[in-house]
Amino acid sequence: MGLTISRLPYALDGLEPHLSRRTLGAHHGSHYAAHIARTRFLTQGTALENASLETVIRERAGDNSSLSNAAAQAWNHEFYWMSLRRGGGGAAHGEIATLLEECYGSHKSFSQQFIAAAVDQFGSGWAWLVLDSQRLRIVTTSNAGTPLLSAQVPLLGLDLWEHAYYLDYQHRRLDYIAAFLAHLVNWDFANRNLAAARERVEAPDRVAVHS
Repeated sequence: MGLTISRLPYALDGLEPHLSRRTLGAHHGSHYAAHIARTRFLTQGTALENASLETVIRERAGDNSSLSNAAAQAWNHEFYWMSLRRGGGGAAHGEIATLLEECYGSHKSFSQQFIAAAVDQFGSGWAWLVLDSQRLRIVTTSNAGTPLLSAQVPLLGLDLWEHAYYLDYQHRRLDYIAAFLAHLVNWDFANRNLAAARERVEAPDRVAVHS
């Protein structure tokens, strides 16, 4: 069937006032949709025509081609949509909260370090909370970089390309990052990803699917 554009898990105005309908409409309907269309076009008639984004990314890892970049951008965006929710943000809960405290001392310390890393990311890219050998790490990637091509397991992702926030925040990237942590971050999604990662360690032959 080939790749299709995934629907947002909330209405276009579902994240207002922190991300506007205008921003989500342009981001999902233009930027993300273009990456899906580009990936679909470049895989048409190839062995990867019906492959998942993750398979395309792994199969073309390291070649820095138009296809690998388009597929990685599309996957990163789909992960980002799930990292947001209406009424989200604030202190973490569940298993992720326990691990955050173990690794960073407190939620406040984690937030400060996440903000610093995301603000310091030069140019376009992404900020991630990942599981790395049973420890949490905050990492950033440039352009179409993705933790999928490492041993790290992504738990949350934040889009730092200007098109993700410029219509609402202009050059105030710090305000956008702070709004993500305070009002939008989806800790339920992080907990599901953490549980799936731990399940894979305990039963490596089973394949977990994020939803």
